This record gives sequence, C-alpha cells and structure tokens, in this order.
Amino acid sequence: MSSASSSEQRSDDRALDQIGPALSRLRRRAPASGKDLSRNLVLNVIADAPGETTVGGLAAEMGVAQPVASRTVAACIEDGLLRRAASQSDGRRTVLELTEHGEAERNRFAAEQRTAFLEITTAWTPEERIQFARLLARYGTDATAWSRRQATSRD
Repeated sequence: MSSASSSEQRSDDRALDQIGPALSRLRRRAPASGKDLSRNLVLNVIADAPGETTVGGLAAEMGVAQPVASRTVAACIEDGLLRRAASQSDGRRTVLELTEHGEAERNRFAAEQRTAFLEITTAWTPEERIQFARLLARYGTDATAWSRRQATSRD
C-alpha cells in the first residue's frame, strides 16, 4: 500500500469516526425548544410507524423508559397533538394517533427545519444540498430498518 492510500485511509477513518458526534450536534442544534424536540420526535415516530403505536412501542422506538414516553404522550394529548384510540386489531389495546393539530405541528416543525437547513447550507451548491438531503433521508430509513432488525434479533 502506498503512503498516499494509507494517508487517504486514515483521513477516511477520521471522517467516519466523526459521524456519531456530528449526528449528536445536529440533534442539539435543531431549531426548536427542548419541549418541541421531544414532541417532534413523538409525532414523527407515530406518523412513520408501519402500524399501530402503543406507548410501549413508542418508548422502544425512542430508546427511552416507558414512564418517560408516557409523560411525553400525556403532554401531547393535553396539547391536542395526539389522541388515544382502541386498536383496530385488538380492542383491549390502546394506540396513539395524531390529531389534525398534531399533523399541523409536525408540518410546522418540518418547515422550521427546512428553513434552518437552507440557512446552514447557504454556501453549498444546490446539488450538494439535494445530495446531502437524499443521503440523510436514506440514512434515516436504513437506520430504522437496522434498528428493527436489531430488536427482532434480541427477541
């Protein structure tokens, strides 16, 4: 291996080692209050779920304890963002659904995040913005699938 390719490998390794810290910074820099961040996460998890979502399922998807998810859900219900409903597949279960107000808030969060993205990437070319947006969305989709496979293999 030549020194140039070895140097490139070290540079690539350093770049890959920065993924975790970069994702952490992205989450901390989202244009919302801490309360909005939690609610946005809850609304997105419920909206993106392939089926019905319970508080327990929400907690698992968010990676938090069930009491934490329960408190966040209670606040979202109180603010009219979510409602509890009977499961269509098992009437004994209670599932969570977005309200119209919840969907509107989810859209508001998305618009704020798009605006912030455009301001943050103002020096990027339009092609760079779109490429990054597509790759980040793909990463999110793949991370969800990976997480579900991990949960299934633990069960």
